[in-house]
Amino acid sequence: MTELNVLNSKFENKEKIKVDFDFSPESINVPVVHQVVKATLASRRQGNAHTKSKSEVRGGGKKPFKQKGTGNARQGSTRSPLMPGGGTVFGPKHRSFEQKVNKKVVLNALKSVLVDKQLAGKLIIVDLLASTGKTKDIFNLLASKNLSNALIVTLDSASLVIRATKNLRTAKALGVDNMSVYEAVKYENLIIEKQAFEKLAKKLV
Repeated sequence: MTELNVLNSKFENKEKIKVDFDFSPESINVPVVHQVVKATLASRRQGNAHTKSKSEVRGGGKKPFKQKGTGNARQGSTRSPLMPGGGTVFGPKHRSFEQKVNKKVVLNALKSVLVDKQLAGKLIIVDLLASTGKTKDIFNLLASKNLSNALIVTLDSASLVIRATKNLRTAKALGVDNMSVYEAVKYENLIIEKQAFEKLAKKLV
């Protein structure tokens, strides 16, 4: 059982909440975090590179020149990989780079990131983040608390906070259901709403 501080919308101490899982260094699983981050980045690859093999290139039905007497090597098709404009041997094809990761592995990685952020003093739980939807307001708030580089996790995926951070280069906001291990590792600070944290903690216990 661990007690965590909860701040108000102005990032001032408000209350404490108790969490069932242990925030100890031993619970951080670095290889699992690496596996999930690697799988996330791999799944973002488009895999659009595609070359045509000899059978896919148009034409080449007619023998380009006679078999003997030309002094050239014999050729049976202009679409041969040996000929200009011919097919490609072992070239890249459309493919998916997605890597299968079990749900328990993802949750384990997410827990490891939360523990690491907490031990580093980079986990900030806020009662509620109110926003007007304006980028300038959220930027000034984060900058005043030295939290410019931060991932903000809200309970509602349609929160105005998400809209306000879209144009920020060093900050990002997303709903708790869309929380990514990669995004949590990418940003220095992790700011999460109390209700979003409680919802996330239930999955991790």
